[in-house]
Amino acid sequence: MNIHEKYIKRCIELAQNGLGTTYPNPMVGSVIVYEGKIIGEGWHKKAGEPHAEVNAVKSVKDKSLLKKATIYVSLEPCSHFGKTPPCCDLIIANEIPNVVVGTVDPNEKVAGKGILKLIEAGANVTVGVLEDECNELNKRFFTFHQKKRPYIILKWAESQDGFLAPEKVSDQERKPIWITNQYSRQLVHKWRTEEQAILVGTQTVVDDNPKLNARDWSGNNPARVIVDRHNRINPDSFVFDNSVKTIVFVSENIKSSTENTQFEIIDFNKNIMPQILEVLYQNQIQSIIIEGGRQTLQSFIDENLWDEARVFRGKSIFKNGTKAPIISKKEIIKTNILSDELTQIRNHD
Repeated sequence: MNIHEKYIKRCIELAQNGLGTTYPNPMVGSVIVYEGKIIGEGWHKKAGEPHAEVNAVKSVKDKSLLKKATIYVSLEPCSHFGKTPPCCDLIIANEIPNVVVGTVDPNEKVAGKGILKLIEAGANVTVGVLEDECNELNKRFFTFHQKKRPYIILKWAESQDGFLAPEKVSDQERKPIWITNQYSRQLVHKWRTEEQAILVGTQTVVDDNPKLNARDWSGNNPARVIVDRHNRINPDSFVFDNSVKTIVFVSENIKSSTENTQFEIIDFNKNIMPQILEVLYQNQIQSIIIEGGRQTLQSFIDENLWDEARVFRGKSIFKNGTKAPIISKKEIIKTNILSDELTQIRNHD
């Protein structure tokens, strides 16, 4: 590992502190180095708040050293006015002579313009250090800007014999049946704080009346996305409590939108997946967890509209019931969470 890679790796570590809190902005970390020592560092914490470079510069005690320092940043410094001023202008104003960038920003508002602005101001700019790692850090942001859709994570739990749920019983006998252990369930709530939205189909809401929040982990609750073609969901369901942004896809609008709940009409006689993703893109949603049910999950798989799948397998044996989705095994990582097995699959198509 060369010296540039060492400090960009630190930028990535810092940036990861912003997972789940920077949307719609990317996660960015920055380090300022003078004579082989870090004299300042920072990361972007929340949209509307100072960017990583600003926090790094602020943390430098002796600002006179900036004129002889190198600033490292995991993503190209912005060159446009958003909620905050351009970071390029800050670097130029402080006369930082050397800039090392992990990867180019895919956002068309930046997309090389920041690097060009720094070069034109006389900075010595190095680009493409640990580029793959920096791209992976912001896989959600890159997918959103390059593919014009959210980063899609499929998630489900299945029994040892491959069922999502046992055969249906009467309402009187119905009780919650947990396939996974409490630690796996807590991990799922952690994931919910990291992604911007969560999607389920009609039957999941009708059967379970889920809250779709992060009760077992500290962090932001995701926006809720519901597919309800025939307006079957009870208006008293938790998903309509207006506690977080909720988007409901329907075939006709018979309910009024509220401050936090919007109804979106789509054509269910056509392929609904691209329609859903277009609305989510327009709503600036960069990542989403698809949590079910089977038909919803399988639809995303069949359309090859997914980036990751996270599949838990518990110890239960159901023998019959709702079969788990079928997914081709691509890049796989397996881990154990006590009695549960977690398989993580990446889709590089």
